[in-house]
Amino acid sequence: MAMNRETRRLLQRQGQIGPEGEPVVAPREQQRPPMARPTGGPAAVRTGPAEFVRDVRSELRRVAWPTRAQTWNYSVVVFICVAVLMALIFGLDTAFAKGVLFLFKK
Repeated sequence: MAMNRETRRLLQRQGQIGPEGEPVVAPREQQRPPMARPTGGPAAVRTGPAEFVRDVRSELRRVAWPTRAQTWNYSVVVFICVAVLMALIFGLDTAFAKGVLFLFKK
């Protein structure tokens, strides 16, 4: 595994690799067991459509919504960009169509 000096030093400080760069395997008693799912109580995982709707509403309260002026300005910019791109594509399509017809009429 090729890595630069900074990465190697960081991994050595964290105890993930040894001084020669070989991976360090932690003893079994030092390894943590996998996280178990909560089975009940206040930390239990709640599911269902009502809980989903509550979560969505709470997340939407945290959103930084744009003002009316910002929304208007962004909309104008989008419409102008769409109009310019539409005109560009129309012009290129017309030019290529006339070019192909010109080539095949000879």
